[in-house]
Amino acid sequence: MIDASRSIKACAAYYEDNSDAMESYLKEGEKKALELGNRGPINFDENGNLCPEIRKAYSDNGFYIFENVINPDELKDIKEDLEKLRTNFPTGPESNLDVKGNPAFNAESKALTLVWSKPLGDPLGGTELANGRHQIKLFEPEAKSDAPAAVPVILLGSLQFSDACLRTYAHPELLKVAEAINGEDFAPFNEALFIKEPGVGAAVSWHQDGVTHWDSKDFDEDIHGFNFMVQVYGSTAVNGVWVMPGTHKVGKIDIKELVAESGSERLEGAVPIVCNPGDAVICNRQLLHGSFPNCGYEKRVTVNFGFHKRSSVLGVKGGGVHSEAQVFDDEIIARRSKSIGYAIEARKSKYKDEIPYSYKPFTDIKKTYIWNAQAREDLKDYNLEDLSI
Repeated sequence: MIDASRSIKACAAYYEDNSDAMESYLKEGEKKALELGNRGPINFDENGNLCPEIRKAYSDNGFYIFENVINPDELKDIKEDLEKLRTNFPTGPESNLDVKGNPAFNAESKALTLVWSKPLGDPLGGTELANGRHQIKLFEPEAKSDAPAAVPVILLGSLQFSDACLRTYAHPELLKVAEAINGEDFAPFNEALFIKEPGVGAAVSWHQDGVTHWDSKDFDEDIHGFNFMVQVYGSTAVNGVWVMPGTHKVGKIDIKELVAESGSERLEGAVPIVCNPGDAVICNRQLLHGSFPNCGYEKRVTVNFGFHKRSSVLGVKGGGVHSEAQVFDDEIIARRSKSIGYAIEARKSKYKDEIPYSYKPFTDIKKTYIWNAQAREDLKDYNLEDLSI
């Protein structure tokens, strides 16, 4: 596990009068997280079903850490891809050019691709953005004087910009987990990169994902789906996502009330998701979660991608957070699912000795995909139809 002790002290120092309290919170949270017992390799039983111990731990806590899912070679490909992509980022939120004056990677995108923040800021907290689900604004420390005016926080529609991320999206064991949780006709949700550079990475205020089903008569712990979080550099108590275990089962939470009960934004009972590079987290979208500004020394980049039960999206009007609000019919779901088809084929071309995942909605109708230049073109702005609920 990453030794974050230096980063914990550095982070706590930013909190001035509350530095001792923050240091204790980070240390104690890390200790509790490692004692939960919800981590280990992906395992299936002799019938190919997800091991019941994993399923139970995920259900109990709302998240599970699959260790060493992404092997070193694949992780190296992801790092190289993302480092190359980073050189082609726009110079700021109002720019379409990179530092060399070339068109940025997203210069022609119609869909939103980059979310920016001031360094160590909390751009969503306390605003009406994303349907106002980030009810409070977290403490925003003062960044160092040489920090840039704005930093990228989230890259959306990531599969069209990184072949390595596209291939990881089709990791057969992760897709088997998606099938185990959401059924063999599971549907895609949204894909993104979360970027937390050391000393500048922004906070994401406490929130629960999901918009449409909180008051549904069919509400259950899985109705808003889940996200996989593949950790490229690992995650710590300082730069990682914090969660409140078990809160995915209780419905919509009054976060302001929780903050008042805890006496601060350091919510009682929360723990950080602590990972090594190559670990992949499954995290329920209804779980109360957030992350503090990255005041430490380690960076975090998370390759994030989620899936739904088909019953949660079919015939449902979307929440309008990641895409325009519309009723998701069979045609829209099929069109959005092309990302799975292209990803499976892209992975097959790279990992020829691996048994690829077979996606039942395609095999049932003998639908096939080819990964080539035309497919790459077809993925442009695919995230305009994210199945956002």
